[in-house]
Amino acid sequence: MEKSDSNSTGSDAETIAALAQAGEAIKAEVGKIIVGQTDVINQVLTAFFARGHCVIEGVPGLAKTLMISSLTETMSLDFTRVQFTPDLMPTDITGTTLLNEDEHGKRHFTFAKGPVFTNILLADEINRTPPKTQAALLEAMQERNVSVGGESYKLPEPFLVLATQNPIEQEGTYALPEAQLDRFLFLVRINYPSLSEEEKILLSTTLESLPKLEQIIDGPTIIGMQKAVRGIGVSHEVANYAARLARATRPGSPEAPDFVNQWVRWGCGPRAGQGLLLAAKSNAGLSGRSDATIEDVQKFVLPVLRHRMGLNFAAVSEGQSTDDIVDMLVKHVPEKASAAASQKVA
Repeated sequence: MEKSDSNSTGSDAETIAALAQAGEAIKAEVGKIIVGQTDVINQVLTAFFARGHCVIEGVPGLAKTLMISSLTETMSLDFTRVQFTPDLMPTDITGTTLLNEDEHGKRHFTFAKGPVFTNILLADEINRTPPKTQAALLEAMQERNVSVGGESYKLPEPFLVLATQNPIEQEGTYALPEAQLDRFLFLVRINYPSLSEEEKILLSTTLESLPKLEQIIDGPTIIGMQKAVRGIGVSHEVANYAARLARATRPGSPEAPDFVNQWVRWGCGPRAGQGLLLAAKSNAGLSGRSDATIEDVQKFVLPVLRHRMGLNFAAVSEGQSTDDIVDMLVKHVPEKASAAASQKVA
């Protein structure tokens, strides 16, 4: 297998080929239930094999939860759904320490694991619970670990949080803290279906029952594929492009264009560049390729960057959104850097 001029050690060609085949099979199975939303399904699968968490945003009734549960049906993994409500407590997610008495009358503490101890956690309507409870997922999402009562407990592998959230303008929602959002590889926005898609949805969902989906892959296979994705080659040119995109979001930096200095309050941290490369690698793997390209990076600029920057009052008052800023950045940042720009990034 040919290697790129990257710091990657390459990955197994057979595993990459199996990943591409499994991805197509999963999409075909999910397509039996979910009509349209091809881009959303592709993004969630890309995040999954990149070992990245994903939040899907959209108004109620767009089948966000059904899409996630359908995806999990195609995988032989433990799946837990938690409905995030205003009265949900952190221990309702992580678990709690209980005082028990054994047969000899001796009392001792035991840890009762919460629903986070699973392979795929569906955090349904995550922004309907206060930030204190949302923060219960911070350690789990980053370290894949839970600390309770001075003890640490490892989460099972693979572990992925798939969250749904309603637009923050809706009644009874809380904005996710920046630290929480930054731990999600993607923020995926789901839109209304087209007329033809909605017609198919109406016909398929008013039948007696939905089709049963087949399991395509199991846990050990998924872990192997996720490792193979990490080994996919990335050239210095591709890494440089991802770094320049992330750095261009930061007001006051030498790489920031005028519109960023004018409208952006804070830009993306290093996780943005990492996310761009991981998404590019995963997309390459799902396409059966062993090297990621600049086109792979560009495909995921919006879901990786849109939730990692904050706009100032001037941007909001002028009707600008983070998506608008990201679109302008893609046009502004050249694919190939000058020698001087490469030295700055390095």
